Amino acid sequence: MVLKELQNIFHIELDAIYGKHEVGSFFYLCTEHYLNVPRIQLTLEPGLAITKPETDTFFKVLEDLKQQKPIQYILGETEFYGLPFKVNEHVLIPRPETEELVDLIIRSVTASAVGKSLKILDIGTGSSCIAISLAKNLPKAEVYALDVSKEALVVAKQNAKGNNVDITFIEASILEASNWDLFFENTKFDVIVSNPPYVRELEKQEIQPNVLDNEPHLALFVNDNNPLIFYKAITDFAVKKLKPNGKLYFEINQYLGEETKQLLVDANFENIELLKDLNGNDRMLKGIKV
Repeated sequence: MVLKELQNIFHIELDAIYGKHEVGSFFYLCTEHYLNVPRIQLTLEPGLAITKPETDTFFKVLEDLKQQKPIQYILGETEFYGLPFKVNEHVLIPRPETEELVDLIIRSVTASAVGKSLKILDIGTGSSCIAISLAKNLPKAEVYALDVSKEALVVAKQNAKGNNVDITFIEASILEASNWDLFFENTKFDVIVSNPPYVRELEKQEIQPNVLDNEPHLALFVNDNNPLIFYKAITDFAVKKLKPNGKLYFEINQYLGEETKQLLVDANFENIELLKDLNGNDRMLKGIKV
């Protein structure tokens, strides 16, 4: 089948769901992933044809997209902070807002600790996009990553290997304080970062179906009655396990910025900053332990 004809079919079937621009992006991602055919080649060779097995693969992708399965899960990979990451239904798809958090940490750390070795802990690592991006860009750092999900850690370890970084992975729940000394008895950190579950059940109606029906609810949702459960536990952990002048970074629920900030105030952190993302939403929180 001629690829241009297949591209037209994608637009006919999917434009009403996703819009023309996004469907075009999906198609080019697929040609590069499955055929190693870049976008420019398709433009230069409009008559380029593919085999029946290749065509069948594209039609399977088409059906998955019609069911609103995320393209990242279909391809099994995505990009974050310029690095390649494997993803599946056991881990969240990394978001641009989280790239902003990573960039904030890298800029802050490099400005204050040039040449210094650091210990960094990422809590609720998922695909390990945060931990791996930090390890890649802060080569002197000793990076640890914790998650309660065994399946997520399988993906995280693959990503660490694929990006050629050494990370110490720990399977544990941060909500169980008995784990803190079990795994970190003699370890204190310069930086603790977390993008924990923070979407309240009452906010489910704001979530797109492709997210709600595919991404792991364990990593997304918290009970309406205790939406800051992870932030409180991690803040308490940071009080014990951050070095003096150590830094705590959170990605947060945009609707609970002041409430989350108050946790750090109550724990006597200093230089607390509630920061907005590029969309103008309260998205990041940072503080320094005295």
